[in-house]
Amino acid sequence: MPRWSRRPDRYPVRQSESEGIESLVVRRREPEPLITGPVRTCVGCRAKASDSELLRAVVRDETVVPDPRRRLAGRGAWMHPDPACLRAAERRRAFPRALRVQGALDLAVLTAHIESVQLGSNAAGTPRGE
Repeated sequence: MPRWSRRPDRYPVRQSESEGIESLVVRRREPEPLITGPVRTCVGCRAKASDSELLRAVVRDETVVPDPRRRLAGRGAWMHPDPACLRAAERRRAFPRALRVQGALDLAVLTAHIESVQLGSNAAGTPRGE
């Protein structure tokens, strides 16, 4: 009787039976792209990315504020500096859960920061998405 692998990076694949003998081949999944440094998950799109690609946000007096230098004290939530990720995080109510606070949070300061970053990158002549 074949033994099944319990490792998450492998999955069993049965090959065709040849001459009544059942064979089992284990194929590896494609490796994830190599990311150097700490890996964080965006609270908006839930994609994993390097911490250098994401913006950290913390809570100050029931207001979510950006922490671009990553120096403010407290629990942080990481997200892409993209309005689409901010809208997705708002829709999913991800900030109170990620920051472990009760009640609604004010996102006006974070929204203004992301919009200014977005306008700054588009004004520099780089098309969005490249």
